[in-house]
Amino acid sequence: MKPNRRTIIKSLGAVAALGSVESFAKPFNILKSLKVSPNDKIRIATIGMGIQGHSDTRSALKNEDVEFVACADLYTGRLERAKELYGKDLFTTRDYREILQRKDIDAVLIVTPDHWHDTITIAALNAGKNVYCEKPMVQQINEGHAVIEAWKKSGKTMQVGSQRISGSDFQEAKRMIEAGDIGEINYIEANNDRFNAIGAWNYTIPTDASTATVDWDTFLKDTAKTPFDAKRFFRWRNYKNYGTGVAGDLFVHLITGVHHVISSNGPERIYASGNLSYWKDGRDVPDVMVAILDYPKTQKHADFQMVLRVNFANAGTINNNTRIIGTEGQIDFARNGLVLSKKKLPKAPGIGGYDSLNTFTEQEQKEARAAYDALYTEADRASEPVKEIKFENPAGEDEHKNHFANFFENVRKGSQNTIEDPVFAFRAAAPVLACNDSYFQKKTIFWDPEKMMLKK
Repeated sequence: MKPNRRTIIKSLGAVAALGSVESFAKPFNILKSLKVSPNDKIRIATIGMGIQGHSDTRSALKNEDVEFVACADLYTGRLERAKELYGKDLFTTRDYREILQRKDIDAVLIVTPDHWHDTITIAALNAGKNVYCEKPMVQQINEGHAVIEAWKKSGKTMQVGSQRISGSDFQEAKRMIEAGDIGEINYIEANNDRFNAIGAWNYTIPTDASTATVDWDTFLKDTAKTPFDAKRFFRWRNYKNYGTGVAGDLFVHLITGVHHVISSNGPERIYASGNLSYWKDGRDVPDVMVAILDYPKTQKHADFQMVLRVNFANAGTINNNTRIIGTEGQIDFARNGLVLSKKKLPKAPGIGGYDSLNTFTEQEQKEARAAYDALYTEADRASEPVKEIKFENPAGEDEHKNHFANFFENVRKGSQNTIEDPVFAFRAAAPVLACNDSYFQKKTIFWDPEKMMLKK
């Protein structure tokens, strides 16, 4: 069988494809102190030095005994910027495979456009690297199991980057849910709206963008061959060939947090609708999307419905929130904390007021009241006062740093038990990718959350 472009690209992840290690620059160690042996440090490299690549690198380095030794990017200007920030001796390359070949690198941060996640992740695991991969873990649902298989086979540590779940508020919400503080969950809603150009992914494009400074052919990977387009490279989230739209960028954060808090494996039915409302700038993904996800009953939670929304054209009041509603209360996530509101219905349903009682005859009203009084005691009729409990994250807490701390802790232990391992991450990614499939195919998607497979 003749190999296709995708097969060839995936095969390039093998270390053997790079040839002799002698052709590469010598390892560079940024050692500011002799208090810790170099062998005790975790040496990291970042593949993809865009917005999130810089953010991830900074957050990783906030943890002790971590050093940044190398980076890769397809735009030369970002490699030059990395040297400005981290030293002229920092090893830089446009070829991520050179990163994987280096023996002095313990872990790689994969912060590329989404369509490269699976290929580089698998290659990194096969090369014996621990992996921190940005969300969503994969771009297409059919890529998930291959990543999971490679991770399990490698024995290496892997963390996926939806860092919200490493905040104290999400740990507290999880405790509240498990304690039964809101009763049985019956509905969850979450939204993430914006109204500005940069928020809608129209990032600044450098003036020197060209085929001389950008490795355009590698960027395209196995997608359609197109002439160089700086907008597609620097604003890749706007195109379904390279990104995953509002679902993969934002829904994935919302659903990851919910799954962590309620210990869910995911929905079984997904339907999404939306449109390209405002940002008609050549993008081929929607800027408004609403999704309805139906969750089945499990040992951990009752069956419930979740509604997700993103609106990049919200000129009104933007109040992004996640709300978990149960039969005895609700949890509202606020900025840097949450609010638990407890409200339990009395046993007695009540009588009178906006009720059918007043439509009965005078005699029947008296008899109905007497029957009600005989059936319900005063205690049955009493409503518990609404209780509101506020929880604030510790001052100065950094959930992004915490997420990396969990990753590095498990790297040091040689453990695969991160807070967002590939199985958990795929169970969050697949439903949001199904939102895209539902939107573009205009149909409901059915999913098996246990087997992590599409249902026919």
